[in-house]
Formats: sequence, C-alpha cells, structure tokens
Amino acid sequence: QVQLVESGGGLVEAGGSLRLSCAASGSIFNINLMGWYRQTPGKQRELVARIRSGTVITYADSVKGRFTISRDNAKNTFYLQMNSLKPEDTAVYYCNAGLKTLGAGGYLEVWGQGTLVTVSS
Repeated sequence: QVQLVESGGGLVEAGGSLRLSCAASGSIFNINLMGWYRQTPGKQRELVARIRSGTVITYADSVKGRFTISRDNAKNTFYLQMNSLKPEDTAVYYCNAGLKTLGAGGYLEVWGQGTLVTVSS
C-alpha cells in the first residue's frame, strides 16, 4: 500500500511564495513519474509541472519561470516551489506519482489528497 501525503498549502499574498511537498510512503522500488496538478471549481484538473525519469520536466505555460518542480530520491519526496504567486494560482493542488513497488507488481499510479493554495490580491 503506497500513499502520497501533501503539505505546504495555505494562504499567501500576491507576490509571495509557497513550497509544496509530496511524501511517498510504502514499499516503493522506484518513482518514475512525479507531477503536480491543480483544480478549481468548475474546471478540469490541469497539469502544473511534471518530472519523468528524473530529468524530463514539463511545465504549464502559465507557471513557467515562476514554479520549480524537484525531487529528493532519498526521501521519496518531491516538491513544488511556487514564487511570484498570483491570485489566478488559487486552486487545490494534487501530487501524483507513477511508480513500481518492491513486490511483483507493475506500474502503479497514486494521487495525494490535495492541498489548498489561496493567493490574495
């Protein structure tokens, strides 16, 4: 059983910064895909940033130059550093991981519980 636990959300003024963390726990062999998504009421969940195979990084156009995704393999944790936050960044942020367990299983996709980020004007 693998779980992703998110932290770091909260209320921040425009122009401020937040750092989101996503910690994976369980019998994990390798995390190949790590990503952050966000969702607001009435809108489809959208990709914010993602790392594939530890090196290939994708960002949404709206966050390029402001957000940075990173990982700490030793801790099975990945992060989203958010700088120069804007009110339109307000959303529930979800982390996502594609991984292999230590058992005989194959690919497994896991979602975090979500953390709310609110950016005030």
